[in-house]
Amino acid sequence: MTFIEKLSAAWAANDSLLCVGLDPDMARLPAQFQNNPQGIYQFCTEIIDATADLACSFKPQIAYFAALGAEDQLEKICAYAKANYPHIPMILDAKRGDIGATAKQYAREAFDRYQADAVTVNPYMGSDSVEPYMEWSDRGVIILCRTSNAGGSDLQFLKVDGKPLYQHVAKLVAEKWNANGQCALVVGATFPEELAQVRAIVGDMPLLVPGIGAQGGDIEATVKAGRTYNGTGMMINSSRAILYAAPQGGEDFAAAARRVALETRDAINAHRA
Repeated sequence: MTFIEKLSAAWAANDSLLCVGLDPDMARLPAQFQNNPQGIYQFCTEIIDATADLACSFKPQIAYFAALGAEDQLEKICAYAKANYPHIPMILDAKRGDIGATAKQYAREAFDRYQADAVTVNPYMGSDSVEPYMEWSDRGVIILCRTSNAGGSDLQFLKVDGKPLYQHVAKLVAEKWNANGQCALVVGATFPEELAQVRAIVGDMPLLVPGIGAQGGDIEATVKAGRTYNGTGMMINSSRAILYAAPQGGEDFAAAARRVALETRDAINAHRA
């Protein structure tokens, strides 16, 4: 299955637009995983087990693993998810941006080493920085468009032919770069008006939407702005709010994560119609 086919099937099978981010912060992990050489792997795989029936995708952020020298654990986490939940897309959040042979190596890292179904990339260096990822015709290429951070406006609102740069990126990806039909865009939940404008430009192209949960994006406004005609089209990411949910009533960390993931999935679904 291609990335888009797998994502569409996951939307339907789990009745979910929720993407669970995997951002293991050693300072916030439960005590049993700290000072444990395999603690990151154990933590993340238990989170995956607890939320796999509630998510349309998983999104490990590579920096959290690389900073700890835990890339081997990330490999094992991706392999675990692929073996146990092959129907749930795995998105490597790497935000790579380079050209030529270097970009091809980043693509090999994402798609061969980590077996990711999709990877996030930065479009700043133009089409030839994205093309090497397209050589894997079944994999997704998720391109930064309107990011959730306030500083994104420094560049993304610069005018190109009278329109903000992020709209130019959306149009470029939708009309020229999406030759394999496997592209998606990153558009933050913190800017629902811009999210709606991107949706109008790109039609039913999937959107990876960070910014709810710890970043404070409004779920109702996000879903109404970004959903497609059939109530899908989005991977709405939540990382810290799920990973580090406070246990209640004797819950362990995984049960707490599942509870918050279920609440988030259902809150999203309340506004999909």
